[in-house]
Amino acid sequence: MPRECSAGDRRLSLTTPGGPMTASTSIHAVDAGLLLLRGVAGLTMAAHGYQKFFSGGRLAGTARWFDSMGMRPGRLHALAAATTEVVAGVLLALGLFTSLAGAAFVALMLVAGWTVHRANGFFSVKSGWEYNLILATTGATLGITGARGWSLDAALDLDSVFSGTTGLAIVGGGLLAGIAQLVVFFRPPAEAP
Repeated sequence: MPRECSAGDRRLSLTTPGGPMTASTSIHAVDAGLLLLRGVAGLTMAAHGYQKFFSGGRLAGTARWFDSMGMRPGRLHALAAATTEVVAGVLLALGLFTSLAGAAFVALMLVAGWTVHRANGFFSVKSGWEYNLILATTGATLGITGARGWSLDAALDLDSVFSGTTGLAIVGGGLLAGIAQLVVFFRPPAEAP
């Protein structure tokens, strides 16, 4: 079966017994699906960071909470977490530096899952780490696959830079960054006898 592929417009044509078949609609559907996934996950993460700055106890309350769970100094970690959540979320939603944003998702969710949710088991209804796993996996997957067609990475011709093996290495760096943060900074309070 003859095939024709043009990387520039991401069209794939196949000749079938009934005539030519174009798969550009399927490729656009994949791009639309990735845009939806990036948008929802990215804006969710950005909103989570925003609320650390501006809701409830604001950044000062978030800092006290970080201190109480053993992420010290609390102010530094509250500021770093909130800023990273907003920036990584917006970058992922836009599909800009997608692997870096995905790596940040992995690091953030590893730290959150370990420090806050690990003791509660898997399911999110019991404040477990289920949701952290979904966001980390979403970030890792998009970091490895890249943002694809409907993204700023594609518009700036960066999609091949921020995907594939390089994306995998960057996402792996996010995992190592999360582990390093836990090793260096996490000092949980001693349990009362």
